Amino acid sequence: MTTKTELLAPAGSFEILTAVLNAGADAVYAAGTRFGARAYASNFTDQELLSALELVHIKGRKLYLTVNTLLKEEEIESLYQYLCPLYEAGLDAVIVQDFGVMRFVKNHFPDLPIHASTQMTITGAYGAKFLLDQGCSRIVTARELSLEEISNIYKTTGAEIESFVHGALCYGYSGQCLLSSMIGGRSGNRGRCAQPCRLSYEVLGHLKSAASKRSQENFPLSLKDLCAIHFIPELVECGVHSFKIEGRMKQAEYAAGVTSIYRKYIDLYESGRTFQVEKTDYQILLDLGSRCGFTEGYFKNQNGRDMVTLGTPSHAKRNDGLQERMHRLYVETKNKEKINGILRLFPGEPASLVLQYKEVQAEVSGDVVQRAEKQPLLEETILEKIKKTGNTPFELQHMTLQMGENIFLPVRALNQLRRAGMKKLLDTVTDRYRRNSQIPPRQREEKFSAKKEKNRKHTSPRLSVLTETIEQFQAVLNQPEPQRIYLEAFILDRKHGFSEWKELVKQTHDAGKECYLALPYLFRMKTAAWFGQRWNYIAAAGADGYLIRNLEELSFLKEMGTELSCIQGDYGLYGTSSEAFQAMADFSLNQYTLPVELNFRELKELDCSGGEMLLYGFQPVMLSAQCLRKTMAGCDEKEGVFYLKDRYGKLFPVKNRCEDCYNIIYNISPLALFHQWENIQRLAPAGVRLSFTIENRQEIEKIFHYFRQAEEKTLDREKYLKNFTNGHFKRGVE
Repeated sequence: MTTKTELLAPAGSFEILTAVLNAGADAVYAAGTRFGARAYASNFTDQELLSALELVHIKGRKLYLTVNTLLKEEEIESLYQYLCPLYEAGLDAVIVQDFGVMRFVKNHFPDLPIHASTQMTITGAYGAKFLLDQGCSRIVTARELSLEEISNIYKTTGAEIESFVHGALCYGYSGQCLLSSMIGGRSGNRGRCAQPCRLSYEVLGHLKSAASKRSQENFPLSLKDLCAIHFIPELVECGVHSFKIEGRMKQAEYAAGVTSIYRKYIDLYESGRTFQVEKTDYQILLDLGSRCGFTEGYFKNQNGRDMVTLGTPSHAKRNDGLQERMHRLYVETKNKEKINGILRLFPGEPASLVLQYKEVQAEVSGDVVQRAEKQPLLEETILEKIKKTGNTPFELQHMTLQMGENIFLPVRALNQLRRAGMKKLLDTVTDRYRRNSQIPPRQREEKFSAKKEKNRKHTSPRLSVLTETIEQFQAVLNQPEPQRIYLEAFILDRKHGFSEWKELVKQTHDAGKECYLALPYLFRMKTAAWFGQRWNYIAAAGADGYLIRNLEELSFLKEMGTELSCIQGDYGLYGTSSEAFQAMADFSLNQYTLPVELNFRELKELDCSGGEMLLYGFQPVMLSAQCLRKTMAGCDEKEGVFYLKDRYGKLFPVKNRCEDCYNIIYNISPLALFHQWENIQRLAPAGVRLSFTIENRQEIEKIFHYFRQAEEKTLDREKYLKNFTNGHFKRGVE
């Protein structure tokens, strides 16, 4: 790497912003009052953001704005007014999760760099390359990646990489977690995660005996905080350009203290001296706050029991004196920028002030200097007045005074000259960052609305069925209604190269149905390599298409030469606005799954005609690189179904996907919207989906019975499912 490593610190408030800048941050990331993934942080008002931009630019630093939540239709409309003043003031980048936001920024603010948020779940070179091609300038990697995987992204794509190095770790892949959303309507995709993973759970099923031996270990989803201070050399050598500290919800003393330690060791590494972390500095990081100690994260480990708190998670501070010292050093300190000046005062000439800051110079003139009739101005008086910098970010280090004899200038005129000089210097420094917004807000394309509802065709949508076991596949094959069957890749015999895949495709075609291969929920480097080596064989089976869960797979299929019209996006590729749907069309992804976090009213605002809608199924609420079986009982590489029991006695089914080494945690109850069939028809989706995960043949027959009743409008609510959820179809999310 030839560029200097960037230290990126959190700024949850203006106080924290100034503290982390004092502690040595090269850049900060912050949110305004809208669209940030930490909705409960103090965050910045619109005016504070402008002031923050001014401050960081004076100091030669950068500010990245988090717009990393999913925006609903009505919110996209306000995005231009929100970003325009910041764009003009020189905002350094936006961090985004939403495809619609990414498209909107490219079209309206073409000079504004876009950073792909960790919420986009980029786990490999395929996804990184795709986003670079779409105009992103930086990739914020998923936290779960190893050093090898990060290095592969950099070597393959040359991407500017940002990675988290310190702070809280989510149990699930960021951007693919619906646990908080489904439990209480507080969506992590909307910046409102309630952190239910930090609560107590019991692991049941075939792990029951092992779990009972560890009755005190009831927090299996709570991860320790990450600390990668020892990995600085390796991360830089792997291609990480920006070291990101988590903590927009933390206090200024914590953020500044952590920043100061990482600043010290990044500088140490870049100086070429021997790199070794002192025990006292590591202890400072611990004392500033950690969740039951630190973990080195996933950089060298796929997962592990030692990464989990297991006991009650706490984030206690251990040293009050240290907090006070951090406050004194970084919060109370003004740390103004040093400037020099030349003041010229000669009779009969306008007063002249030249101020210099680094390579920038500003000159202003004031009132004409007069001959003193009585008492001339003294040098001490002049310097006392001219050196007052007040609330400006500057501090006069040296002032050269050039003056004639017996001169007089009112103190008021001196003060005006000083203020004018400071303002011009400030403007000269910040003007270098300013832009003109030359592209006016585009007229919004006419969207589907209640007024157009009468034009929607209330035809029966295509029925698709997702199966996760061979037994489920065989049960669905005999049903007349399904037109498409999705077969999960993880149920096939990968050890023998999908030996039964071709036969299953043939059986599906013989039954008069389409057969789609559902690619894994996660497509990391080793998984991508396995599929790449065998793709000719897989494609030769003659499947009609592929269900994809992430951008890695979309990019992979494009590279494999797959016809784009046969690619169906799952709902993990989020689209919650017409702008996002248009972005997917730009990707040539014309088959997508409708979002599961919008309610009926919000879905009516969108054109759902290209989307497939989930009608029934246990929805995945979390995908995790961690493995509950390994944590609680050790790894034996045996797949199966077990359960998490929450404090209310509710059971979450869990599957461990050993071949790709991740867990899927499903919701406690299946989504079932058969009783909403008329409303679903009003939305006019292209298709609806039944998703089978843990159901047996008899249960599948019952679900098809409800589907037929819904179509025939004979559904008997008294004999309906006893345990189900409407998901967000009625309530939506915050």
